[in-house]
Amino acid sequence: MKKAAIIMGSDSDLPVMAKAVKVLEDYGIPYEAHVYSAHRTPEQAASFAANARDNGFGVIIAGAGMAAALAGVLAAHTTLPVIGVPLKSAVLEGTDALLATVMMPSGIPVATVAIDGAKNAAYLAAEILAVGDAELAAKIEADRRKQTEGVLKKDAGLAERLKEF
Repeated sequence: MKKAAIIMGSDSDLPVMAKAVKVLEDYGIPYEAHVYSAHRTPEQAASFAANARDNGFGVIIAGAGMAAALAGVLAAHTTLPVIGVPLKSAVLEGTDALLATVMMPSGIPVATVAIDGAKNAAYLAAEILAVGDAELAAKIEADRRKQTEGVLKKDAGLAERLKEF
């Protein structure tokens, strides 16, 4: 199975990006996590991305706040899928990171999830890796069935809960 990479611009991003780690672990997807900054360690970020395919990676998840150039820098140096996670900041609540991550030039795409959406980034990474992995695809399908069952169970109990109001 190909690995997933989780790259964050700062270790202060770990509380959000750890949610992606949990999803990958739940699916049994091997991963590596690193702190590389698009602005403070640009050579290391570019080198990681340029060598990611040869190092066994199949997808990269990149979380960054504020200027949020990290996902774009990584995408510029690899043809692997890159999923950007714009992270909430105190100044503009993450809208700056969202716009910086989603507004990539043609030919250098970055899939972008919601602000602080690290869990969905990992789910998307799993789906990307599952294209060539039937066992992983089956795990995702089973997880989706459990989600469906959970919603239907809540629906079945809704009439009783409405009496509480």
